[in-house]
Amino acid sequence: MPNQLTALGLMSGTSLDGIDVAQIVTDGGDFVKRGSSRTYAYQSGQRARLIQALQEAKALASRNARPGCLGELEKDLTDWHASAVQRFCLEMGLAPGMIDVIGFHGQTVLHRPAERLTVQLGDGALLARELGVSVVSDFRAADVAAGGEGAPFVPIYHRALAASIPIRPLAFLNIGGVANVTFVGEGEDILAFDTGPGNALINDWVESHTGEAADYDGAYALAGRVDENRLREMMNDHYFSQAPPKSIDRQNFTLRPVQGLSLEDGAATLTVFTARSIACAIQHFPHAPRAWIVCGGGRRNPALLGALEVEIEGLVMPAEAQGLDGDALEAEAFAYLAVRSLRRLPLSFPSTTRVPAPTTGGILHTA
Repeated sequence: MPNQLTALGLMSGTSLDGIDVAQIVTDGGDFVKRGSSRTYAYQSGQRARLIQALQEAKALASRNARPGCLGELEKDLTDWHASAVQRFCLEMGLAPGMIDVIGFHGQTVLHRPAERLTVQLGDGALLARELGVSVVSDFRAADVAAGGEGAPFVPIYHRALAASIPIRPLAFLNIGGVANVTFVGEGEDILAFDTGPGNALINDWVESHTGEAADYDGAYALAGRVDENRLREMMNDHYFSQAPPKSIDRQNFTLRPVQGLSLEDGAATLTVFTARSIACAIQHFPHAPRAWIVCGGGRRNPALLGALEVEIEGLVMPAEAQGLDGDALEAEAFAYLAVRSLRRLPLSFPSTTRVPAPTTGGILHTA
């Protein structure tokens, strides 16, 4: 196997925005050369099917069960990812033979680590056949089976990227549907965990009132007032004081506490809730980070970034301020993890998922 491989990563996150495709060249260690990336947004009908799947998945007791709409959706979701890769390769001038491996995360529809259950829709074998390229999928299962939280899985890639950033201590903050953080100190050790809600509650609130998929530009939140009483109620959740590593499902938090508020006041309250829950992470760090590098869709919300600057100390900056692509970072990470999986290198660690020992994972599907 060559020392450096060309890999594509595919990520469809908990925000239900679309499919991120990113290319990197890496040895699965310290060498990472970032390439092109694209996001292919879900159409409204696709999002509606994914939302339905989240509801139907609540009844799952087995990670391989696909009752109701889940079986048909898994095939269609895989086809959507195949089309995204084909479109990406056409736009980037890539032939299939130029790609060594694809890291296929799939769509998380259920995550209950306490029950050793995590479910990502996506058929890696079908994707490999459709594209004629080897695919690594099912990254989280081995970690959960070993007693880990199964999330977050991007921290080892954060550590590789941190090698080119001189600031220490440093926090990578990813705000997708759920928010997660990676603390990088002076040495090689990292600490990572889900901080709580990210965009999901804000998006769900706005969509339930307007039909829009998100609070674009934070406009509704900026026009509203925070209900401090309801915010205090939400912040009483025991999850925030629970020692890391820890992870949550997208549906662990609900809109119930803000029901009855106006669209704007609800958006404002939920936005500060996300920021304040992120600030709670600092109590678990060895030291307060000097800088926070914000990735994911949440970095595009000025109301959320403004709330973060109020709630936490240290410099808050979008990933682009360090020459990174905040939209592509998670997809890049699963390309990186695919190469690590091929080389049987660990993907998760006791300090990132609470797994008892560094653990590899992923299932290889050859073309």
